[in-house]
Amino acid sequence: MEYLMTYGWAILIIAVVLGALFQLGVFNAGTFSPKAPPGACQVFRPNGPGSVSNINLEGVCNGELPQYVASFGGTADIITSSFSIPNTGTMTAWVYDTSTNAPNNPGVVGYNNDYPEIIICSNNPQNIGYVLDLAGTRTFGCTSTLMQFNKWIFITLNYSASGASETLNGAQIWSTSTSATSGITAPLTFGLIGSGYWFGYLANIQIYNASLSANEIEALYTEGIGGAPIKPQNLVAWWPLNGNANDYSGNNNNGVPSGVTYTNQWTGGYTTP
Repeated sequence: MEYLMTYGWAILIIAVVLGALFQLGVFNAGTFSPKAPPGACQVFRPNGPGSVSNINLEGVCNGELPQYVASFGGTADIITSSFSIPNTGTMTAWVYDTSTNAPNNPGVVGYNNDYPEIIICSNNPQNIGYVLDLAGTRTFGCTSTLMQFNKWIFITLNYSASGASETLNGAQIWSTSTSATSGITAPLTFGLIGSGYWFGYLANIQIYNASLSANEIEALYTEGIGGAPIKPQNLVAWWPLNGNANDYSGNNNNGVPSGVTYTNQWTGGYTTP
């Protein structure tokens, strides 16, 4: 008892410091593992952008963690040049939300107030949401799934003429059998839809011109935050956001960042699937 009374305060301080370091991700294995530099993996299209014959992945494409992720501080966005949005497609993104009070339903990834879009609903607490063209009508919705703050999650939005669905970490959280299509031409935006800026980190955004199956979505999630596309022949664009906003799909859909920064202090809150 005398020992505890003498040294108990020191033990308590050590416990508090260790807990704080754990929360900051200091003991996360990802903090010390080798990181892939920008452009370490990319899709090579020998016949040029838009071609699908003889395409393959080049570089280090084994799911290594990225060196950097993109940071959005509430007044930042990335906007791509306009391109044809697939009429049937899948949108995927690794997301780390830092704001418990999202303003004006900000878009994480979407087509500048058109559709399809992955959004964060502004209700309190926040929900993961979506915007889609359902049977010719622009439809906005919030799922019953709450956003997980200060933690990396994997979100997909799948849409086709036979319906649409959204997943969180490979598990479906919302679906409809109503026809969901796009087929418009518009710029893709990260971190801003309409007037709603978003707070958080983004990584490894992929756009496909095919509606991925549940098994394919699960495979993408299992690859982790540094995973490469699983169907290059259906890949429209791929932004790892590992230090830049370049499109590594071979289709030259590079983004133009405004106020976006890139950080290498991102592994806290990330757990390997």
